[in-house]
Order: sequence, then structure tokens, then C-alpha cells
Amino acid sequence: MLKRTMGAVAVALLVTAPVVHAQGSARDAVAAKDPVTDGRPLSDWIAELKADAPQTRNAAAYEISGLGPAGAAAVPALIEALDDPNPSVRFPVTVALGEIGPAAVDAVPKLKRVMDEDVNDEIAASAKRAIRRIKPEALADH
Repeated sequence: MLKRTMGAVAVALLVTAPVVHAQGSARDAVAAKDPVTDGRPLSDWIAELKADAPQTRNAAAYEISGLGPAGAAAVPALIEALDDPNPSVRFPVTVALGEIGPAAVDAVPKLKRVMDEDVNDEIAASAKRAIRRIKPEALADH
């Protein structure tokens, strides 16, 4: 009886092993396209940039910044977040764009506006640092 039970378990494992392996491969493929930080994919953090709570938007921007160039898919959402009314969100957004680097080149015009017009000196300075990391020659006239 024990042999029959063990045999059934072995067959079940052999039958399900390819399914588990295939699911793992699909998960790996998604992770390759959507980098993960703090256990969550980049797409989740991009969505969090529009959350109601400024603390959530702040945390999302910092998590994206930690991805560096791998966070390039977030650039359009980060550009939009530069208009956030809360300075505790705008600051990490400038940091994230700078960490992404040259792949964030589309953000340079808006970063220049932030650098020139933001009333918060720390945010303006961070925007300038971000431009230096993205496209230094864009600061030739400043």
C-alpha cells in the first residue's frame, strides 16, 4: 500500500513539474521586461505615482530611483509627476530622473522649467543635478 501511494505521489510530481517550470519561466520573462524593486514590479510603482496619498507617491518615486537606468519605462509618468503640488513628491521625482540617466532625455525640457521656476530651492537644485546626469550639454546656457 505504501509503495502504491509513493508511486502515485511520484507520478503526480512528474506530471506537474513541467507546469511549475513553465510558470516560473513566464514569471522570469515578465520580470525581465518589468524590473522589480522591494518585491513589486516597476509597473506597480508607476501606478503609485498617481496615488491619493503624497507619502505613497513619494515612496514610489524613491523606489523607481533605486532601479537606475532599468526604470526608464517610468520616464513619462515621472515627467507628469514633476507637476505634483507636493514638494515631497517632486523632489524624489527629480532624483529618479537623474538616476535613470540618459534614457530620461525627454524629461530635460520640463526639468529645465522646474530648475528655473520651482520656488523650492532644493527641488530646483535637484532638477539641475538630474539634467547634468541626463544631458549635461543642456545646461550650457545656465
